[in-house]
Amino acid sequence: MSDLTGRTALVTGASRGIGQAIASRLGSKGAMVIVHFGTDEDGAAATVEEIERNGGTALAVRAELGVDDDVETLFAGVEAGLAGRPLDILVNNAAAAPAGSLAATTRTEFDHLFAVNVRAPYFIIQQALPLLADGGRVITISSVATRMANPDQTSFAMTKGAVETMSMTLANELGVRGITVNAVAPGATRTATNGSFFEAPGLAELIAGTAALDRLGRPDDVADIVAFLASSAARWITGQVIDASGGLFLGPRA
Repeated sequence: MSDLTGRTALVTGASRGIGQAIASRLGSKGAMVIVHFGTDEDGAAATVEEIERNGGTALAVRAELGVDDDVETLFAGVEAGLAGRPLDILVNNAAAAPAGSLAATTRTEFDHLFAVNVRAPYFIIQQALPLLADGGRVITISSVATRMANPDQTSFAMTKGAVETMSMTLANELGVRGITVNAVAPGATRTATNGSFFEAPGLAELIAGTAALDRLGRPDDVADIVAFLASSAARWITGQVIDASGGLFLGPRA
């Protein structure tokens, strides 16, 4: 029996990609998973169906992040789904995509990035704390963009740097309750959603060639790391950023 059996989890942005893989993995290990989605109702239903097909329990909750009352809308559904049970695992995965270079980014795009990628996870954690059990887990998805200089991802990298700092400081605050707070930073990860991007001739091979493990990431690579951090085996890890990139851009390869 997995040590996640009987636990409850909320995964934001779980209707596709990495979030879907995380929700499915937690569900397969026995957690009851609340599958958050913004607009992709069919994707969220597919995530719930997969979890249930594998013997787990899940329900979908809709809330658009980055707008007024987003967190309140989310937690109305979360609390109904928990039905009085505590929340054990919170995974902040939902995020807005990079808006482009400094020259191309508008103030509206910049504000939207920070509303979804920084404000939402911050206040989701705030709202979750009264529900979160002692010994719980808070895991936020960051990005290797924080340690790379990509001119097309400056504002995006800024948001991920913010949640990494948030994770470190909250780990120090919440440790007295046995709650661990960590971030996971994926690199180039091929998903069903972004797969067409990697179809450009030679691009996948080029990016894979910059990774120590010589391939693109898969959603399950990240999901396994999140599941480990959610487990009792990771009880002594907190305030950390776990690189989940396969060693992307570590340096020249001979």
